[in-house]
Amino acid sequence: MTLARAGTPHGEVALRRRGDVLELVVDGAFAMDTVDTSTEVVLAEEGLRRCPAPTRVLVGGLGLGFTARAVLADDRVGHVDVVELAEPLVRWSRDGLAPEITGIEGPRCSLHPADVADVLAGRSGPPGPWDVVLLDVDNGPGFLVHPSNASLYAVSGLGTARAALAPDGVLVVWSSHVAPSLRRALRDAARPGDRVEESVLPVVRDGRAFEYALYSLTRAPERPARMSR
Repeated sequence: MTLARAGTPHGEVALRRRGDVLELVVDGAFAMDTVDTSTEVVLAEEGLRRCPAPTRVLVGGLGLGFTARAVLADDRVGHVDVVELAEPLVRWSRDGLAPEITGIEGPRCSLHPADVADVLAGRSGPPGPWDVVLLDVDNGPGFLVHPSNASLYAVSGLGTARAALAPDGVLVVWSSHVAPSLRRALRDAARPGDRVEESVLPVVRDGRAFEYALYSLTRAPERPARMSR
């Protein structure tokens, strides 16, 4: 059953209900559902675990809200900015269309209908820097729903995301597949003292085994300025 659908400049977005399962479809392609949300939660947990003081967090992609809720469950987080390209999805969350995406926005969380690439570059939306940036805006570089998202997985886009981090900040990028090209691009975007890691996440869905992956960059801390003589 289709709960709602709406056109956007980037294609149609729709929410569907299959029994107890909520499904998000973007431009006619399956994006995610509630069958297994473990990796969306791990995305948040890994970013928060790697950051000593995750006061400000940016989540790129509202999805079905599981990453944002996992971030808000950490009492160290002061505020979360959730940036979602599809404005109807933000509206449906605010209107309470489905329980899974309702009640996310509040005193510690703001929803922003915008392109996360523009927000990271400082062209729109809330200003950085952030202590943690979590990106789950597409399926990864090998299975893009929106070809325009390719730049987010390139060295230039990852470098922009790195620049939006505070010192000791953490960037984590979700992928629906193991992506060596993304790992290489993240290493090329890194600077001396940064740490880049890959985490492979085995998942079984409907009896089939998949390997999702997380790619993280931890920005080096600021070095104290040298005293001049």
